[in-house]
Amino acid sequence: MDNTLLTIFVIVAAVAILLQMFILAGMFLAVRKTSAKVETLAEEVKTKVLPTAELAHLMITELRPKIETVADNVSVSTTMLRTQLERIDATLTDIVDRTRLQVIRADEFVNSTMDKLEETREVVQRTVVSPVRHITGLMHGFRTGMETFFSRQRPRSGPNVQQDEMFI
Repeated sequence: MDNTLLTIFVIVAAVAILLQMFILAGMFLAVRKTSAKVETLAEEVKTKVLPTAELAHLMITELRPKIETVADNVSVSTTMLRTQLERIDATLTDIVDRTRLQVIRADEFVNSTMDKLEETREVVQRTVVSPVRHITGLMHGFRTGMETFFSRQRPRSGPNVQQDEMFI
């Protein structure tokens, strides 16, 4: 019995080893096939992607100084533009302030001139026009009195006199 058991055990072990051998052979063939595909892909990457990457690296290497120069120029231009805008702002503020002061001065001048003209008109009215009117009125009265006194005509009376006065 001991011998049969040992024979069965050896047969089972041999079958297991054969099964493992077939599995390992299948795995070897699958890995070999996959390895061939990976090598083909690696070769394709080498021929297609690496030149593009090298070209991109070369372009970046060549363009970097130009991009830095452009960035520096933009920075300098922005600084100059800001400085010029600040100067323009200061100039415009000064112009507006001066214009405002001149407008205020002109307004004060016009108001002062108008006040003086009004005062002058009142003085002329009081000192010249009013006395001249009084004198003119007195002269007119005096002349009418003299004409009436020296005139030999009699004053008219009747309805025609009223109509003549109304007409005048």
